[in-house]
Amino acid sequence: MAILDGLNLPTDIKKLNINALKELAEELRAEILSTTSKNGGHLASNLGIIETTIALYYTFDFPSDKLIFDVGHQCYAHKILSGRKDSFSSIRTDGGISGFPDREESEYDSFVAGHAGTSIAAGLGYCAARDSLKEDYTVINVVGDGSIANGLNLEAISVKDVKPKKYIVILNDNGMSISKNTNGLYQMLSKGTTKRSYAKSKRIIKKIFGTSIVTRGLAKIRNLIKHVLGKNQYFENYGFKYVGIVDGNDMGELVKILSRVKLASEDKAILLHVKTTKGKGYEKAEEQAELYHGVGVDLKNESGEFSKALGEKLNDMIDSDSRIVAITAGMKDGTGLSAVEQKHPKNFYDVGIAEEYAVTSAAGMAAGGLKPIVCIYSTFLQRGYDQIIHDVCLQNLPVVFCLDRAGLVGKDGKTHQGVFDLSYLTHIPNLTVFAPTTANELKDILDYAISLNKPVAIRYPKNHEGEREVLGIKDGRWETIKKGDKVSILAVGPKMLKVALGVSETIDGVGVISARTVKPLCEKTLRQIKDTLVVTLEENSVIGGFGGLVSAYYRKENINVKLLSFGVKDEFIGHGSIKCQLESNGLTVDDISSAIISADDTLKRKG
Repeated sequence: MAILDGLNLPTDIKKLNINALKELAEELRAEILSTTSKNGGHLASNLGIIETTIALYYTFDFPSDKLIFDVGHQCYAHKILSGRKDSFSSIRTDGGISGFPDREESEYDSFVAGHAGTSIAAGLGYCAARDSLKEDYTVINVVGDGSIANGLNLEAISVKDVKPKKYIVILNDNGMSISKNTNGLYQMLSKGTTKRSYAKSKRIIKKIFGTSIVTRGLAKIRNLIKHVLGKNQYFENYGFKYVGIVDGNDMGELVKILSRVKLASEDKAILLHVKTTKGKGYEKAEEQAELYHGVGVDLKNESGEFSKALGEKLNDMIDSDSRIVAITAGMKDGTGLSAVEQKHPKNFYDVGIAEEYAVTSAAGMAAGGLKPIVCIYSTFLQRGYDQIIHDVCLQNLPVVFCLDRAGLVGKDGKTHQGVFDLSYLTHIPNLTVFAPTTANELKDILDYAISLNKPVAIRYPKNHEGEREVLGIKDGRWETIKKGDKVSILAVGPKMLKVALGVSETIDGVGVISARTVKPLCEKTLRQIKDTLVVTLEENSVIGGFGGLVSAYYRKENINVKLLSFGVKDEFIGHGSIKCQLESNGLTVDDISSAIISADDTLKRKG
C-alpha cells in the first residue's frame, strides 16, 4: 500500500521513519505531476518544496502552529498533507479546492497568499496577537528568494531589530521567483552556495548540530557563517539567528535541523536558509523552471496571444526608437518580454517582485527622457497604486502601463482576478485608459499611446476572441461594429464584445460598439445613442467601473437615458473555468438578452 494512502491526519506523518518520509516525497511528486497535468497549475515551485513541507509537518503541530506561505503557489504538498488528499484532484476546478492557501477552505491555511511579500508582516502580526493573548504556538513563514526582496518583506524585516521568539522564517532558495532572480539581496545570499567553502561549512554545521543546540549551537553557527562564509550578517542585524545553508531536498538533514531549530526558536527568532531545486524530480521542469512555473493541461506552456503580440510590437518599436524601454516585475515570460530581452537586452529591465519600484523607476526614466513601457499583470499592478498616482500621473509623465490578464482569469481565482483595474485607474487625473479587443488593435494602440506623451494604461486579457479588421484608434475613440436603433451595447474588451455580438444576433435592433477608450469616454457617441436603451458590459467590478463613468456623464449633461450596467459582482470571484465565472456574474448572452427584454417589453427574441 502507498504511504500516502495511510495518511488520514497530519499526525500520521510523525509515525514515519526517514526512509518512509523519502518515499512519501516521491509519492507526492507523482500525485502533483498527475493532477497538474489534468488541471494545470503551478508545477516547478511545488516539486521543489516537497521535502521541506514534509519535514515541517513531521516537526511542527499544524494547525496549532501557523504555517504561512509567501507566495502560496507552493502549497500543493501542504494541501495534500493537511487532510485534503481526497479532494486534491479537484484543485483549481469549478467547486474544487483552491490552488492557493484559503482561510475559508481549511484551518490549516493560516493566511491567504496569492501575492508575494506578505508573509513576514503577517507572521509578525500573528506573533503579536499570540503574545498579546498569551497563547503558545510557533509561527513559520516559507519565503521564496524572489519574495524576500519584496518591499513589504524588507519593511517587515527592518522595522524592528528585535524579533519575537518562536518565530521561524524559512528562506526557500531555488534561484528563481518566476523568472530567474537578479536582485542584489539574492546575489548576496547565493554567493555562499557557490564558494568552495560551502561544502566545508556544511560539514562543520553538521558537526555543531550534533551537540546540544540549546547550549552551544546557534552562537557557533553565527560565528561560522560570519567567518567561514562571511555573508548574511543582514539578518543577524535585524533580530534573527541565521542558520544555513541547508539542502532543502535532503529529508534526513531537514528533519534533524528543523527539530533543533524548533527548540532554538524558543530563545530567539530563526532564519533558516534552505537550498532547493525548482522542478525537483521532473527533468523538464528542472531544466526550464521558468516555462514550467505555471502550466496548462498536459503540462503545456500557456502563452497568451496578447503578450506574444506585445513582445513582437515592442521589438519593432525599439528598432525605430532606442529610447523605448520595457520593464517587468519578475514575469518576463508571462508578459511577453522575454522576446525583448533576447533582442534588445539593454532596453529590458526585470526588477523582480517589486511592482512599486517598477512604477517609480519608470517615472524616473520618463523624467530623464526615456519612453518606458511597464508590463505587469492587472492583479499585481494593484500593488503600485500609490506610485501610479503620485510618481507618474501627478507629474504627467509619459509612462505606458500594459496590464496583462485583465478581467476574469479562471483557475487562479480570488487572488489573481484582474477585475479592479478600471475602478482603480479611471479616476486618476492625466491617465488615459484603453481596452483593445484584438492583438493587432493592441499594437495600434501602443503606437498611439507613445505618441500621446502622457500617462497611458492599456488593459487586456490573456487571449482574444479572434482577429478582425479594426478601425485605427486615431480614427475614432470607439468603434461602431453594428448599428441598432433600439439598443446600444457598449462593450469593453474582447469577451464582452463577443457577448454583445451574441445579444445582437438574439434581439432585433441591437447595436454594438467597442468602447476601447474607457477614459476619456467618446462623448460624441454617447450623445448619438442617448435615445436608445444604453447597455454597458465590462469584465471589471460593477462598482467604480466603466458603467459608472457612462452614468456619470449622462447625469453631468442632464441627459435622461435608460441605462443598464453589467459587470463583475461586488465579491471576490473564486477559481474555476472562465465560462462558469461569466455565468455566475450574469455576463452571458442569455443573461444580457433577458435583462434587456425585461427593461423594454417592446423587444423580443428573434425566431
